Amino acid sequence: MAEKTVKLEDPANNRMGSAKMLPLILTMALPAMFSMLIQALYNIVDSYFVAQVSQNALTAVSLAFPIQNLLVAFGVGTGVGVSSLISRRLGERDQEAADNAATHGIILSAITYVVFAVFGAIVARPFTALYTQDAEVLSMGTTYITIVTVASFGFFFAAVIEKMLQATGNMVMPMIIQLVGAVANIIFDPILIFNFNMGVAGAAYATVGGQILSMIVGLCILFFGNHAIALEFKGFRFHGKTMKDIYVVGLPSIVMNAIGTLMTMAMNGILAGFSAVAVNVFGVYFKLQSFVFMPVFGLTQGLMPIMGYNYGARNKKRVTGAVKIGCVEVPSSSASVFAVKPSMPFARTTRTAASTISSFVNLFFGAIACTLSA
Repeated sequence: MAEKTVKLEDPANNRMGSAKMLPLILTMALPAMFSMLIQALYNIVDSYFVAQVSQNALTAVSLAFPIQNLLVAFGVGTGVGVSSLISRRLGERDQEAADNAATHGIILSAITYVVFAVFGAIVARPFTALYTQDAEVLSMGTTYITIVTVASFGFFFAAVIEKMLQATGNMVMPMIIQLVGAVANIIFDPILIFNFNMGVAGAAYATVGGQILSMIVGLCILFFGNHAIALEFKGFRFHGKTMKDIYVVGLPSIVMNAIGTLMTMAMNGILAGFSAVAVNVFGVYFKLQSFVFMPVFGLTQGLMPIMGYNYGARNKKRVTGAVKIGCVEVPSSSASVFAVKPSMPFARTTRTAASTISSFVNLFFGAIACTLSA
């Protein structure tokens, strides 16, 4: 692939290195929040259409959620690590290292996809059988998990491309990538579920279809758009230090997001002993919770590139300023949830706390990553 020539901006002229901090964070966080809103709406619509098939169909999809959540944890966590490294290298004005980090991100996404494809094909049926012996639910759950894991390449590539673009300070293109996938998913759902009479399999194919479209849009932006990074696969070799720098930030994000998988598995195991309706209600709640956490995750996504860029530029004052604002805004947005509904059930409260901690972990490791990789 031909190398793309990129002109690096001086940190003093780049908005991540010069704009007023609070307005900068808000302008970078709001597009992320908006795309999450659309994604949350898609999740609700998806559950609505599946519920029209049957209660068993909704149960099967709810039981599959932990596997999907684990898949998202690895895809997004790797993307977070790649984004942090790219933004730091851009701040240092080291274009070659930034491009190399981006190339590593694409290759790592491909490897992670292969692992999950094999994993999903093997564990889909045994995993579903942990929670139900109903033949129909077991068949539907196995089908759904198999499709969303074996065909998950669109998600993994789209996720890392979004984070790579965010690392350059571009939050609009990642929003468009997510919007394309979510809207396509909403359109595909009724067509595949009802018109083609595919049921739960149709919902799964609609999901991966939207992800593949997101990936295609992301690749077009990456290869043909005007941005500060370029991929170069010719003569590519894995570098241990680059891998370390990526996962110093990415691994804590993966672990914190994967905690939700363990909690959901435990709750599903408990609730399955009562009724399928209990599992369904809990599953729908997890789809609705995105509305609650949008401010937290949006602010985190806005902060990480700013912190990484200014750390790379050795601008300690702006790194500290970003962290201070994050430590005020993130807790405030989370605390507002408890102010509105202080009597949350334990599971909901636990999930809120875990998500807030996850955001702080991302901020913390983003702030110290250069120290660890020096």
